[in-house]
Amino acid sequence: MSLPRHSDPIVAIATAPGRGAVGIVRVSGKNIKGLIEALFSRPLKPREATYTPFLDAQGQAIDQGLALFFPAPHSFTGEDVLELQAHGGPVVLQLLLARCLEAAAQISLGTDRACLAGLRVALPGEFSERAFLNDKIDLAQAEAIADLIDASTEAAARSATRSLSGAFSQEIHTLRDALIHLRMLVEATLDFPEEEIDFLKKADAHGQLSKLQQTLSDVQQRARQGALLREGIKVVIAGQPNAGKSSLLNALAGAELAIVTPIAGTTRDKVQQTIQIEGVPVHVIDTAGLRESLDEVEKIGIERAWDAIESADAVLFLHDLTRMNAPDYIAGEATISGILATKLIKRVPVIDIWNKADASVAQQPGEGLTLSAKTGAGLDALRRKLLEVAGWQNAPEGVFIARERHVQALRAVDEHLTEAARHLAAQAQSLDLLAEELRLAQNALSDITGEFTSDDLLGVIFSSFCIGK
Repeated sequence: MSLPRHSDPIVAIATAPGRGAVGIVRVSGKNIKGLIEALFSRPLKPREATYTPFLDAQGQAIDQGLALFFPAPHSFTGEDVLELQAHGGPVVLQLLLARCLEAAAQISLGTDRACLAGLRVALPGEFSERAFLNDKIDLAQAEAIADLIDASTEAAARSATRSLSGAFSQEIHTLRDALIHLRMLVEATLDFPEEEIDFLKKADAHGQLSKLQQTLSDVQQRARQGALLREGIKVVIAGQPNAGKSSLLNALAGAELAIVTPIAGTTRDKVQQTIQIEGVPVHVIDTAGLRESLDEVEKIGIERAWDAIESADAVLFLHDLTRMNAPDYIAGEATISGILATKLIKRVPVIDIWNKADASVAQQPGEGLTLSAKTGAGLDALRRKLLEVAGWQNAPEGVFIARERHVQALRAVDEHLTEAARHLAAQAQSLDLLAEELRLAQNALSDITGEFTSDDLLGVIFSSFCIGK
């Protein structure tokens, strides 16, 4: 598999923007020895750090640092790779980047020039893309690189590391190998229908398919957990003004993020904070109090609150225990409940939270949780409830990071194997259909690791990476 631009030599700053102790400029191409000679006037020993000055075209020092050369194919991208490790100032790194481009353009005609004439700044994720195209990593491992960088919790980072090491890919390959063996049995039966030996019965095709489905179910479960670690859940706090929404956000975050006052309508816009519960990222959004308002600014905040509610994974509907018997409050609760039922067409869990237990003797009149955002009483029960709603299992073993596309692909495999089991039960009447379902299942598996993936999908995936990775 290749893309039209994948043969160009590329260069980029490989460290995050800003100042730091060390910054890296990375070059990758099919033959960059000419560039090394132009930059240093001598070759570099493979895989050995060389402390050297970095000079501009006039021989003036830009900086001093380490140069490392990784000849193909023993490099991250599978091509020749040069890394210049300098001090991490943005000006220094930009000068080194410009020097590489300038040196490549000035190299004399010859084989090296032919390889370096097109040296250009890398696109986002292009180094990882080269590694994938040159079979150094598969697509799931490439995605794990970005997920490791973006991990917001320790659990997510550890799971991404598992995927990067190939744990997820190995699971997929094990499923694929079992699927290929089953396909071989079916094809043999189709190719030799006159034989007395029934290949499928003799090889226990029913048992093999059943075992394959059980293994798939286990991989699916851990992939869903991995996707949860990567994506987290979006939780919206909703309710009438002064129900304690901002106080609850502050209590969950352990910081004074939202302004809390006795004045109704203090929160005019969404306030979001990501917290973690047992390693799961939870994106908590505090919203404007839901009520009828003539204030134009508050009305905009209320509209945004409803938008957030509709896109949530879970809604915390906050009730004020101290006002449960007030007629206007009762009417407001009924109105919000009715609109929630209308707007939440998809199955978004709504958790009733009865707040201000510290200031009221009233008991919660319905299902849900009673707590005090002020004192923190009941917050642990809320955290457990959020994990339950998200589908998180306590300390799952062997979780690898996964993306929604992986979960969908595994779901497609499951559907094809279910159909395959139905056709297998019919045997001779549906063997062609059985073979087709098994083929489609294999394609869905191969889509995860990139063995059966369109160039368009690759472009979407790698464009989300940071430049230099």
